[in-house]
Amino acid sequence: MSSSSGSSSGLTFKLHPLVIVNISDHYTRVKSQSNASPAPLTTNNSGGPPPPRVFGCVIGIQRGRTVEIFNSFELLFDPTTDSLDRAFLLTKLELYKKVFPEFYILGWYSTGSDAQESDMQIHRALMDINESPVYVLLNPAINHAQKDLPVTIYESELHVIDGIPQLIFVRSNYTIETVEAERISVDHVAHLKPSDGGSAATQLAAHLTGIHSAIKMLNSRIRILHHYLLAMQRGDIPYENSLLRQVSSLLRRLPAIESVKFQDDFLMEYNDTLLITYLAMFTNCSSTMNELVDKFNTAYDKQSRRGGRTAFI
Repeated sequence: MSSSSGSSSGLTFKLHPLVIVNISDHYTRVKSQSNASPAPLTTNNSGGPPPPRVFGCVIGIQRGRTVEIFNSFELLFDPTTDSLDRAFLLTKLELYKKVFPEFYILGWYSTGSDAQESDMQIHRALMDINESPVYVLLNPAINHAQKDLPVTIYESELHVIDGIPQLIFVRSNYTIETVEAERISVDHVAHLKPSDGGSAATQLAAHLTGIHSAIKMLNSRIRILHHYLLAMQRGDIPYENSLLRQVSSLLRRLPAIESVKFQDDFLMEYNDTLLITYLAMFTNCSSTMNELVDKFNTAYDKQSRRGGRTAFI
């Protein structure tokens, strides 16, 4: 059971990309294996087999009110009892403690469009390890209209429903936190060559499309912020000092790109890029000319042998 209201715990969640990559990879492998095996008897509304669900634990560090989720590992799930393999969980935790002694279990993850009733049973089972575990849910369904990440973080809160206290899932806000190694890895994954051996032009088009989408999203968010500030200036909405401080800090960075040093460095880099482009063009033209001369000499040499002449090139 989940609630549409936000969490009231006041915790700040930071999610690292490695966790999202691990869950996505786990789901992709399980789905590929299930497609290779005979289809189960149970089907969904569309007539095909239901999408598989994967389960695992998320680990990280909690410093005060900040919870940072660094990594995750897979877990074995028993569908008959709707429970996780506790022995396997403890073994994996002991191995992780040897490598990352500062990490501990923050909660668990799964896949699906929304939290299910059976998820609370798994959630309760982990409360002896962490009294307030988090639930990271990844929605594997493709939605091209969705701009945000299909990842939801749930906390459990005790609410009184019909006079009975019950634990329910509530959504929590989170931010994506990366370190240098993760940024390099994510960039490498984003630039992997397609398995069908796509050409360089195809990869360039995909790269430019990604840049265009990023700039388009940045432009839309700047417009939203601009309209919000205009409404605040007109008095349509109350002033929010924390947001104004963040906007002011962002605007103070802009004059840095208008300095003389920035213009000189930018022009130098721009001229270097043009020079490299021109050199590449000259090299290509020279190579083409050499091939043409070699072909001409070969053809003229055959004619000179028959006519008793020698090539003059």
